[in-house]
Amino acid sequence: CIFTTAKQDYAKKVLDVLDPKKKLIRLCLSQQDCLCAHGCYWKDLTRLGRDLAKTVALDHTIQGFPAQADNWISVPRWWGDPRDEELLHLTPLLGQLSQVVRTRGMGMGRGWVP
Repeated sequence: CIFTTAKQDYAKKVLDVLDPKKKLIRLCLSQQDCLCAHGCYWKDLTRLGRDLAKTVALDHTIQGFPAQADNWISVPRWWGDPRDEELLHLTPLLGQLSQVVRTRGMGMGRGWVP
């Protein structure tokens, strides 16, 4: 899932680059799916309809997630550099999180909640 404060037409152009065969990203929420208050757009993760204890949000600013700050993982802003590998550095953390989420359903404790 991609959730952006960008307008839908821009988000679709980015998705065409990220997932040209439309096989990886099943849902794209854009500015029209955000809440707007005082001229600022806020991403409300409850709109995903998913268990927030199993949901993380990667973003360069927490401003988009004021109600779900515990689900937020800070990442640097992307400036379009095709050599940028910053998200790859998160692979070990995301792998650990996926293991913890799996154990939660097996009665092994709450695990890590972002």
